[in-house]
Amino acid sequence: MQALILGLVLFLGIHSVRIFAEDWRTARRAAMGENAWKGIYSVVSAVGLGLIIWGYGQARQAPVVLWDTPTWTRHFAALLTLLSFVLLVAAYVPRNALKVRLQHPMILGVKVWALSHLLANNTLADLLLFGGFLVWSILCFRSARRREPVATAQAPSAVATSLTVAIGAGAWAVFAMWGHAALIGVRPFVAVAPTS
Repeated sequence: MQALILGLVLFLGIHSVRIFAEDWRTARRAAMGENAWKGIYSVVSAVGLGLIIWGYGQARQAPVVLWDTPTWTRHFAALLTLLSFVLLVAAYVPRNALKVRLQHPMILGVKVWALSHLLANNTLADLLLFGGFLVWSILCFRSARRREPVATAQAPSAVATSLTVAIGAGAWAVFAMWGHAALIGVRPFVAVAPTS
């Protein structure tokens, strides 16, 4: 569990600098140079992510169950992750309506992903991992909206929006049916027998 906590502190910490210390970040980038700052940022992020993956995997070997999760939460989580995939794709497709309106769809996608997994899972490690990402994404979205108010000058494209939804839904289907089991070892749509 210590590795998971340390990984979350490093990964979410470095990704929270703009939330809590924008002026310090600007000063550090100016003093160190853009490339040096990006290098340190990338290394800390990679180490943090590695510790999160390893620590969460270790914690799953001896789970500390905190509450019972009804079966419906898994179905609701699947629906929410579909929305999450669409929002993540929206960050990269120019002129789609989601990006034009929300401006930061990737952060919202992380928020929806974290919430869905928090609803469907029930261990201490889940609470730390998904709860941590949920709190971070809420704070990050608020901070980003304060820094960059929504601009409505760009007109959304129906084609771009349709493409965003189609790619997001397709990626979600592939990941839900195959990728989640291959990478995480859990099949989202396979019923789990209740533990006694």
